[in-house]
Amino acid sequence: MPRHRFNNIDNVSTDKTLKQFSQWREERRRKKKDYSYVIPNSEPELEYLRNNREDTTITWIGHSTFLIQYHGLNIVTDPVWAPRMAFQRRLGSPGIPIDEIPEVDIILISHSHYDHMHISSIRKLYGARTTILVPVGLKRKMERKGFSRCEEMKWWEELTVKNVKFSFVPTQHWTRRTPFDTNTSHWGGFVMEIDPPEQKGQGDPVIYFAGDSGYFKGFKDIGERYNIDVALMPIGAYEPEWFMTSQHVNPEEAIQAFVDVKAKTMVPMHYGTFKLADDTAREALDRMEAERKKRGIPEEAIRVLLYGETLRYPKLKPSDTSSR
Repeated sequence: MPRHRFNNIDNVSTDKTLKQFSQWREERRRKKKDYSYVIPNSEPELEYLRNNREDTTITWIGHSTFLIQYHGLNIVTDPVWAPRMAFQRRLGSPGIPIDEIPEVDIILISHSHYDHMHISSIRKLYGARTTILVPVGLKRKMERKGFSRCEEMKWWEELTVKNVKFSFVPTQHWTRRTPFDTNTSHWGGFVMEIDPPEQKGQGDPVIYFAGDSGYFKGFKDIGERYNIDVALMPIGAYEPEWFMTSQHVNPEEAIQAFVDVKAKTMVPMHYGTFKLADDTAREALDRMEAERKKRGIPEEAIRVLLYGETLRYPKLKPSDTSSR
């Protein structure tokens, strides 16, 4: 029986031919790139993160991996603490060592590519109370790996855990882990918000984790459906653009996606941790900054984090808000 294969909106294809791969290899041989800039590490606030049960926090571990503390839940996105990806060594150290991560309640997997779903990392994070949320088509694989508390989701589906609603939203991408399972599971991003909404207080932003995506009309759809405060948005792995454009946004497209989803703050990700394409972290950041200035977007709207740096949204008590 043939396996179900998932598609993008409008059936946009990310398939590449052997000739195109050969052309990319030939281009790469001729390029001279400066990879001397490495994203610095910030001393993580381990004691605060271990004891925090009130504030919303977003801590960048590296690539697409974040520790998000939200309404009392410890959430990890696309866990990858691997020291290398295939033949490429990790370019910077994880922002927090994996054995220092607080007990994890939720693991979010945007898709099954190795740079977003590292089984050894998941195994170390997976505890007695951990639930894994994955795209449709991936649950059976995770259960075979021994992760029994796993829920799979289709685009636009919602699942609530302890008053936090997780919505699985579209991206434009693809997936494969073996030569035989191309697109047999889906791909997407996640929106996190308080449910029911009346429980939402100051310090409870709506967070959008965009996963991995090319630029597509779905960003506008997401912006129409959700009142997003913070967008964790990919900016890297885009060069050569003729090859990557259908699956990875470039920095200018990332800014456009940020505008499309109508978020108040953007946190860039998916750059500088692994050499997945020909762009560098410095190039991605410089192009993003140039586009921000060109569009007149306030400097404080884009928060560039260091590895291990924490963005805080303190929970305000009624007495704090009444005096304002």
